[in-house]
Amino acid sequence: MPERIIVPFGPQHPVLPEPIHLDLVLEDEKVVEAIPSIGYIHRGLERLVQKREYTEYVYVAERICGICSFIHALCYSQGVEHIMKIEVPDRARYLRTIWSECSRIHSHLLWLGLFADGMGFENLFMRSWQLRESVLDVLEDTTGGRVIQGTCKVGGVRRDIGQEKLDEMHRTLDPFEQKCRDLGDVFLNDDTVKYRLKGLGVISKDEAYDLGAAGPTARGSGVAMDHRETGYAAYGDLGFKPVVETTGDCYARCAVRVKEVYASIDLIRRAIEEMPEGPIDVKVKGTPDGEYFSRAEQPRGEVIHYLKGDGSKHLARARIRTPTLANIPPLVKMLPGIQLADVPVVVLSIDPCIGCMER
Repeated sequence: MPERIIVPFGPQHPVLPEPIHLDLVLEDEKVVEAIPSIGYIHRGLERLVQKREYTEYVYVAERICGICSFIHALCYSQGVEHIMKIEVPDRARYLRTIWSECSRIHSHLLWLGLFADGMGFENLFMRSWQLRESVLDVLEDTTGGRVIQGTCKVGGVRRDIGQEKLDEMHRTLDPFEQKCRDLGDVFLNDDTVKYRLKGLGVISKDEAYDLGAAGPTARGSGVAMDHRETGYAAYGDLGFKPVVETTGDCYARCAVRVKEVYASIDLIRRAIEEMPEGPIDVKVKGTPDGEYFSRAEQPRGEVIHYLKGDGSKHLARARIRTPTLANIPPLVKMLPGIQLADVPVVVLSIDPCIGCMER
């Protein structure tokens, strides 16, 4: 019988921008068990809801995660709006959708670069991040911030996008999409990439569903769940359909993200074409009294903000469940049976955001 040893993976590792720790039980070079340890980060974000007025907490919600900042702010804001029965103007809903999809594109391109780097494909890494800069430039032009936008608020948005800028964005979408398709063609069709990813880190549809997988991790295994289908913001007007793959391996999770970039570009194009006229916010009066589970689809999957108000200017409780937490049990299921050298690629395939997860 081969001797079993325990090898620590993380919390510091070249492929990990944030700390996750896994104790890997090995037989020779083969993983037979993975034991996760989380809890290295604590920022007290849920306690701050009792220290900041509910309108100010949007700024804190944005800083839960730098990559998904706008969608955190959106999820929080729409939760408060539901409690207070605030009707957001149509133009604000469409602007929220455009900025959400810009955030999704820049997150997926960032991940594709990190994934390429984890495979040792340095040129592909640089190309992915070069394209991401174009999206960050658009975010900076329209919101004033590249990563933390500060535009979403309870009752709508703080900034509008003029028609001239919308037309300019629309003109640049076609050449940008072609560049993304050229990049995606490498991830989807390059023989080296397929050899590295196919059949690696497999999780079946039933396992992904039973373990509560979220986002591309679930959709890569054939679980067609995407909260944008419920029609929040302007998604109900734009005819969204989720991107689904069925093989459940690292290649499938990569393919979902590549194709979601194309889908996001199409959503932005349609949102610009159908952009309604009108105000971008409504005046907010009163204080929240009640509770609500607000949900939105981040690049990594569904995020949940549970909010409870007691009629004061501070919320009584906020609880945030991010998609990375939901994807840890599926990750633990993927790892047994693979080689130690493949662990970084499989861990990266769920796009872990640990600081966002632990709050």
